[in-house]
Amino acid sequence: MIVLRSTLFALVQSLATVFFALVALLTFPFGPFARYRLITLWNRFVVKAAALICGIRFEIRGRENLPDRPVIVMAKHQSAWETIALPILLPPQAMVLKKELLRIPFFGWGLALTSPIAIDRHAGKEALRQIVAQGRHRMEQGFWVTIFPEGTRVKPGEAGRYAIGGGRLPPPPPTPGLPGGPHPRAGGAPPSLTQTPVLPVAHNAGEVWPRHSFIKRPGTITVSIGPVISSQGKKADALNAEIKAWIESEMKQLPHARAH
Repeated sequence: MIVLRSTLFALVQSLATVFFALVALLTFPFGPFARYRLITLWNRFVVKAAALICGIRFEIRGRENLPDRPVIVMAKHQSAWETIALPILLPPQAMVLKKELLRIPFFGWGLALTSPIAIDRHAGKEALRQIVAQGRHRMEQGFWVTIFPEGTRVKPGEAGRYAIGGGRLPPPPPTPGLPGGPHPRAGGAPPSLTQTPVLPVAHNAGEVWPRHSFIKRPGTITVSIGPVISSQGKKADALNAEIKAWIESEMKQLPHARAH
């Protein structure tokens, strides 16, 4: 049954991707947020289909930790599920991803219209500059920025190397009507510092939607949203270490996702 359900889900997801890609092309004249909300209807559909067909459901902890202004989201990366679900579980966000994804027929077309931060992962320091430049622009527009600091999906129980890209993003301008906090003057902050708060996210999606696997298993994914981590006066590597410590510690506290 699991194989049959996984096959049916793959078929439904593929057909939905073609349909929504065509819808996405029609959103081109709209503003970035209108495009985002329309295109992410695909995300809602796929998450719902995964629940109905494969029995993959989810619960969220820590909703009270969501801030009321754009932040950097640093999330655990185990599966394709979180790349689909986070855009509908959190406010509109620009996801850092490898630019090769934008070349995938249909899927990449719609993805490109959601205002992602597409980088060349093999470009070294240039990739970091791309994250900084595009990330600042997206946050000025009002998007959150989502980064998977491990860079690639890891198996449940494992921890990848946390890259420092998110720790180097410059601060967004203060949001009108919201406390902006201290911001460095132009050119006044070393490139290794950031003033943008970070929201850590842990989850166990890899237990039911494994990386590189066609098979999807029933279970309940737990998404844990941590308290905002201040980045005031912290160097990028120290900030990254603090983020990793929270995420990996929280991963050990999550219940098993797979149904028994």
